[in-house]
Amino acid sequence: MTCRPSEIHWRDALYNAVRQMPGGVNAAATYLTDRRGRAITGESLRKKLRGVEGESVSLEIAELLTEWMQELIEGRDHAVVWIQSLAAQFGVAADPVPASSASCPGGVEALQTKVLQVAACAGQLASVTAEALADGDLSLAEGDAMVAVLRASRTESHRAERLVRQWLKRKRRES
Repeated sequence: MTCRPSEIHWRDALYNAVRQMPGGVNAAATYLTDRRGRAITGESLRKKLRGVEGESVSLEIAELLTEWMQELIEGRDHAVVWIQSLAAQFGVAADPVPASSASCPGGVEALQTKVLQVAACAGQLASVTAEALADGDLSLAEGDAMVAVLRASRTESHRAERLVRQWLKRKRRES
């Protein structure tokens, strides 16, 4: 049976992220075994990630899995989704704010571009929401799609804020 849990719950988000990495749960188990010096099989890790009765994921394991995913090019976008889901369960928003590229000078054009990207996210959110709610209901998949766009919007907003702060910081140094 294929299991496609929602990313609304942190454990599901962590499990989904690990499964999407090259080698999946088995590769993650190998990494954990090497890092902790304690053997864990792929099946044992799978049970912990799925929350099978009597099994749980420790914070140490979640942190190590996050570190492992961040080391993988394929995992960088997925590594902290579980942290975002956990934070959201308690009314907190946590958003990754990737560093801006070295080629981005942070001037007028960069700020205008970033604000337009924020606006594009808002348009995308309106579209996803309209489509999701057209039938008067919200499925897990539709909720996941909305959450993904909301997170992208917040990330772009954080990046725009960083550009504003960098600009004002430069201006302060110049005066």
